[in-house]
Amino acid sequence: MHAYANPTRFLAIARPLTPWLLGLGTVLLLAGAWAGLAVVPGEAKQGETARILYVHVPAAWLGMGGWTALAVSGLVQLVWRHPLAGIAARAIAVPGMLFTALCLATGSIWGKPTWGTWWEWDGRMTSMLVLLFLYAGFIALTMGDAGGNGGQRQGGSLSRGAAVYALVGAINIPIINRSVVWWNSLHQGPSITVRGSSIDGALLWPLGLTLLGFSFLFGAIVLMRMRRIIADNRVAARLRRLADDEGSGV
Repeated sequence: MHAYANPTRFLAIARPLTPWLLGLGTVLLLAGAWAGLAVVPGEAKQGETARILYVHVPAAWLGMGGWTALAVSGLVQLVWRHPLAGIAARAIAVPGMLFTALCLATGSIWGKPTWGTWWEWDGRMTSMLVLLFLYAGFIALTMGDAGGNGGQRQGGSLSRGAAVYALVGAINIPIINRSVVWWNSLHQGPSITVRGSSIDGALLWPLGLTLLGFSFLFGAIVLMRMRRIIADNRVAARLRRLADDEGSGV
């Protein structure tokens, strides 16, 4: 991976890959949405409200997956000092936070007709809310880094504090995953595990389409944000060189 830590080599891959991810993600998402809304039948007990799972489950997956990737980026930043690790973490944070918020919003919409309440302070919902706050805290930390360093901390790398914060915040991921097992609450138990799925196969296949579609779109967004950060870094570096030349009288 050291070979691809160079921004120039990364851009040579990211530029052509971005439109492919964007296009595939859009097609799969539209196909999954059409199948989930118009093809498969309503769920036997929950009826039409169960169709929200085609958005809710991918949003939860990407909220958790986003923080996992962010924590890995923080670890790489601390241990190997890869130039792109901090850039990747910054690029992941905003879409990760948006998908976490989407998960909470769709969960509340589903919960009102199912549970009779918009919100319940159970383990799963509370730990997901904590994840949303963790994202907000990380974004605030990295914005503070940028403000204190003219937007350029060693080419976009994270401060040590932000990288450690990302790693410590990862403790919440297994808590989210196991919360419905550890605490008995309104939230249903795990529907999809390594042993199989409790969801009927006739309802399950559109979920695979929306899950892949949202994942590809997430990847495209992250690549676009990384490319933008690299471009901003290069512009700022040129401006600094010009300012230094003018200051030295060149």
